[in-house]
Amino acid sequence: MKYILLVFLFTLSAYADKFKTPVSSFTASGYVIDLVYKNSIIYAATDAGVVDIFDYKTKKNIKKINVPMVKDFMGDDINSKIFSVDEIDNKIMLLSKSKDGFNRIHIHKNNKNRLIIDYKQKLAIIKAKFLNKNTLLLALLSNEIISYDIKNKKQNYRVQINGAKFSDFALNEDKTKVAITDESGDVTILNTNDGKILEILTGQNLDNVFQISYKNGIIVTAGQDRKVAVYAPAFKSAYHLKSSFIVYGVGLSPNGKIIAYSSDEKNNLTLVNSITKSKIATYTGNSNTISDIEFIDNNYFLVSSNSTTINLYKIK
Repeated sequence: MKYILLVFLFTLSAYADKFKTPVSSFTASGYVIDLVYKNSIIYAATDAGVVDIFDYKTKKNIKKINVPMVKDFMGDDINSKIFSVDEIDNKIMLLSKSKDGFNRIHIHKNNKNRLIIDYKQKLAIIKAKFLNKNTLLLALLSNEIISYDIKNKKQNYRVQINGAKFSDFALNEDKTKVAITDESGDVTILNTNDGKILEILTGQNLDNVFQISYKNGIIVTAGQDRKVAVYAPAFKSAYHLKSSFIVYGVGLSPNGKIIAYSSDEKNNLTLVNSITKSKIATYTGNSNTISDIEFIDNNYFLVSSNSTTINLYKIK
């Protein structure tokens, strides 16, 4: 009997070492699509037409921002899915579903939503982020990138990346460069000031890329071909990590030394050292496909999935 108990305890210990669970969690108003962390505040864009704002330190929901409902093809009012959220100088950008196949952008300030771009401009915007307080970077389904002047409501430039369908983009820390990826598997680096293409990274992903992260000069991608591509353009270095399943989500620590990626059909995540390529640990607790991975710092990270739960994990 004692032997069986020891084996059981050993098995539990081994499982605990193999899979790390969340240290805390947050509950959003709907399925989380986009996640942003800035200055101890978490912004979660949801398919319920709500951006939930959490205080990271107190773990409390401190505000909810709603966008107007839209009508479906039957004429019924439905929630407007929010695809992107961002914040700068107390202004919050909301990219949400509109009508006729197009999307819209609101700027929320002083508890009011101001419509910046509406469906009449016929822009199939998939992702949007602030470049500065006066400029937005927009990505269209057609894989065009637009620098948009908020005040004057005009396009500074519009660049066609290639003929593939857009997937995702990630800005570097000072927002002077953006890494863009698409269904071709390539990564294009663009100068955000003038829209000029600086470099095209190829050869690692051979199929559609779902997500991309860009930190401290390192770029990583989440590939349909079950690969995590890792690029260090300054050192002309590139390699890939192989996964046993399609990689839907990927993230990088601020120092670029830790890669987090969804690694199996059970929505677990694996963390790897980007320099040594050695595995750090596997993290469990997500019930659905990973939608976003956001690092708080080099020791903690957040994970959202196609659910209302946002999990917080500790690395060590």
